[in-house]
Amino acid sequence: MKAFKILFIFLLMLFVTPLMATEIPLGAEMADAFRADGKIYVVVAVIAIVFIGLAVWLFRLDRKISRLEKNHKS
Repeated sequence: MKAFKILFIFLLMLFVTPLMATEIPLGAEMADAFRADGKIYVVVAVIAIVFIGLAVWLFRLDRKISRLEKNHKS
């Protein structure tokens, strides 16, 4: 159940963050250039891959710690 909550929160952040990122302030010329060249999708993809990697790592770490705690109690 705990892993499901973590996964839900991660997916929620993954889908909400790009929606918030579309409102870029007026002084962001670099973001405008990336958007005009179509490279903004590469940036979003890299950020998504990093977040997915962190989520997988945290999920596996949680499972390992839970297994160690379970073995330690018995």
